Formats: sequence, structure tokens, C-alpha cells
Amino acid sequence: MRGADVKQLQRLLGHYGLRTSVDGAFGAHTALRVRQWEAATDRAVNGRVSRRQALALQTTVGAGQRYVAPVEETAPAPTSTTTGRATLRSDGLAVAPPDAPAKVKAIIAAGNEIAKKPYKYGGGHGRWKDTGYDCSGSMSYAFHGAGMLDTAMDSTGFMSWGKAGKGAWVTTYANAGHSYMVVAGLRFDTSGLDADGSRWHTSKRSSAGYTVRHPSGL
Repeated sequence: MRGADVKQLQRLLGHYGLRTSVDGAFGAHTALRVRQWEAATDRAVNGRVSRRQALALQTTVGAGQRYVAPVEETAPAPTSTTTGRATLRSDGLAVAPPDAPAKVKAIIAAGNEIAKKPYKYGGGHGRWKDTGYDCSGSMSYAFHGAGMLDTAMDSTGFMSWGKAGKGAWVTTYANAGHSYMVVAGLRFDTSGLDADGSRWHTSKRSSAGYTVRHPSGL
């Protein structure tokens, strides 16, 4: 997690086109850049770098390939019930649909990282890596993993974040006391965590009393 190998990784990410501080510490910022590289190259998005992945990145950079930011403002909405919908595995983790935009895949991957973490009031607001997460802290972590948030927000903050109405891929629901979201058809919500053992749920819930919004382009 720290040392010359990490510095080399950070340099390679920078050469690939993902500006990364070369400080030798594998922190949240470096993990975010790794996730962006993984998403851009159609790899499993988990923010972890094996020796094989490091060699693949080195080969990519050596071949002159560079990062191209995905254009998601024009991402099409799901066109049928068989595409554009995430699935829930038996272990409580979500699988992104193949046709999802890179940011949606990154949101799901980050959500999987904490899907089974316990509920903790205020969790995820003081630090990204926490022992548990509350409702808005969980959402903030998932959006941070996709490079969409630098600072965790509470549920009130999500009431004005993004754009009004439902999104094609991601929709957030928030009021003064709670927040949750639906990502590619799956509900990501601390409500139901004790029963299902995961923040991901296939069941629906009433949105009455919630402000409905979505991230721009999604």
C-alpha cells in the first residue's frame, strides 16, 4: 500500500491520462484512478491492482493508449426489460448490466465494497474507509467510488444534488431523515440491511415524501 511500486503505478496512471499524485501512498485518490482505468478497459471494477493488472497497465501505456472520458450525457435509457438491469447474486452483491455506462458500473462496484457493512450512524462521513455506514454515507461512498463526489453528503444534501426527476440509470430518493437510491433497477438502501444481509435489494419501496433526483447524464 506504500512504496516505490505504488509510485510507479501512480506514474503509469498519469501517463495513461488519469492525473494522479505521485506520493507513493495507495490512498482513496489512487484507488479512484484505478477504478476509472478498470472501467475504461472493461475490467472488474474493484480498485485493486494485482501484478498481472500492473503489467497490463504498463503494456497499455507502452502501446500509446490513453484514457478517453466516457460521454454519458447522451447515454441511452434502457430499451427493454432484459437489458439495462443489474442482477443480485445469492451472496448479496450486485452485477452491473453489460450495457451500463462506466460510471454506473463503478457505482455498483463501490456499493458492493460496503454492501454488507453494518449500519453505523454517521458512518462514512468522517472518513471514506469506516467500520460501518449510514444511509447517506453509503450512497456517498458509492458515488465517490465513481469519481462523482469528493465529500460525503447527508440525506438533506441529496435533496438538491443532481437534477430533478428519475434518471435512466440512477435515481436518488431523499428527505430530511433518510436517503436511498435505485441503480440499474436495484435498490441500494440501508433499510432492509438486517433482513437481507445486504444494502442491495430487488424489492421496491414507497417513494412518498422523498425528493426524487438523478445524477446528470445518468
